[in-house]
Amino acid sequence: MSVPKRSVLITGCSTGGMGSELAKAFHKTGYHVYATARNLSKMEDLSALGIQTLQLDVTSDESIRACVKSLDSLDVLINNAGANQLMPVVDFPITEAKRLFDLNVWSQVAMIQAFTPLLLRSSNAMIVNHTSSAAVTTIPYSGVYAASKAAFSMMSDTLRLELQPFNIKVVDLRTAMVATNIFENQKSATPTSLPSGSIYEPARSVVDKSLRGETLEAGSKPMSAELWAQQVVRDLTKTTPPAIIWRGDNAWLVRLATVLPHGLFDGLIKKMTGFDQAEKILRAAV
Repeated sequence: MSVPKRSVLITGCSTGGMGSELAKAFHKTGYHVYATARNLSKMEDLSALGIQTLQLDVTSDESIRACVKSLDSLDVLINNAGANQLMPVVDFPITEAKRLFDLNVWSQVAMIQAFTPLLLRSSNAMIVNHTSSAAVTTIPYSGVYAASKAAFSMMSDTLRLELQPFNIKVVDLRTAMVATNIFENQKSATPTSLPSGSIYEPARSVVDKSLRGETLEAGSKPMSAELWAQQVVRDLTKTTPPAIIWRGDNAWLVRLATVLPHGLFDGLIKKMTGFDQAEKILRAAV
């Protein structure tokens, strides 16, 4: 009698993103992969590889329920879907901030609540919450996004303890720079320029460039999403996966910064994001 494949469901698997590469890496490892996204047409490359694709909108309770009903069992849930949005905190519309938190925090909790009954049936269940190295890094213009990831990270660590009696492992996946289409997606979905009347108006040309991700992209050579996924899957398939996984370009530096004096890397972060140039302009304008 053959032993059933272990199964993994991954959210946010549209082509060009990290979820898509995770699906491919798990597929190569021998897992039965349920790759999900809001739009099935954006996962045609995964279908061509023999990966099972399912429509899932993590912000819709109805869509989540329908997805749960389509599965008989599940061993690993990877909450990967999410979004980024760059804007100074004082300029970030509260309604948009709430929408970002709904996606990056509350939809993830909804997924965990809905799929826990299936995971309880597994003899070796695991929930992987894809947060971000931004959850523990002070980055100009990323305050709201980072706060949503920090909230999700704390939720994840609490679940790590709460689900131990049920033998469900919980892993916090903290990713640093990886080459994906995240900035392109942001440009098409959210504002990438300062609003009229911003206190950063004197430095608009510099700040807007940073809000589009151009400064960060130009100053770094991020790890390929394929290599990142291979490393993550290797970590997750260990007999005892680490509670926190740090992957991506310069992830080691972010991890180091968490144990060093607060603010030690402020100068480096300012330079990487172009905030050093904006700061000079703003100070001269005062």
